[in-house]
Amino acid sequence: MSTAGLGVKRRTYDASRRREEATRRRAAVIAAAERRFLADGYAATTIATVAADAGVSVDTIYKAFGGKPGLVRALWHAALEGVGPVAAERRSDELQARERDPRAVIRGWGAFTAEIAPRATPLLLLIRAAAGTDPEARALLDELDGERLRRMSANARRLRAGGHLRAGVTLAAATDVLWTYSSAELCELLVQRRGWPPERYGRFIAVAMIAALL
Repeated sequence: MSTAGLGVKRRTYDASRRREEATRRRAAVIAAAERRFLADGYAATTIATVAADAGVSVDTIYKAFGGKPGLVRALWHAALEGVGPVAAERRSDELQARERDPRAVIRGWGAFTAEIAPRATPLLLLIRAAAGTDPEARALLDELDGERLRRMSANARRLRAGGHLRAGVTLAAATDVLWTYSSAELCELLVQRRGWPPERYGRFIAVAMIAALL
């Protein structure tokens, strides 16, 4: 076997190890940041404490995430992936592509919300609490709200394109219904404050959306 061949294998192995290590460090940072933010709040959490908890340098976090808003953004997107190897948003798109019954689609949305809400809601409420005094948190809240509104608008357009919206329900009204029932505020009221199990919450919002839209 030639030396050149060994070199190629070694470089491939080294690159694989570097990727694995980078993935491990990123997961450690995200886990440490989530613990700190939810325990201490947005303002009291520092990059230094997250770095110490994760066993990485402060520079590593700044290079990968760009500071506290970037950390929370990463946490939010991780929460939106849900549970399992396939992200919830992709599963939702696949459901809409194959399912012709709009009630089944909306029940699927309720199930995805129940899966995501326990982790996503505390993060969004954390950002909302900080947004009153922190301009970066305010900008991040506006960004994440904008992402959700665009997603709900796309879902509403699919319902309209399929001819599923009840007569008199406009695209704007459908978007607002989906926006409301996917909100952290509603989840806070029923799951966090009233103690509903997430599964019950998911079923409730599905029934409510079906009644309001179809």
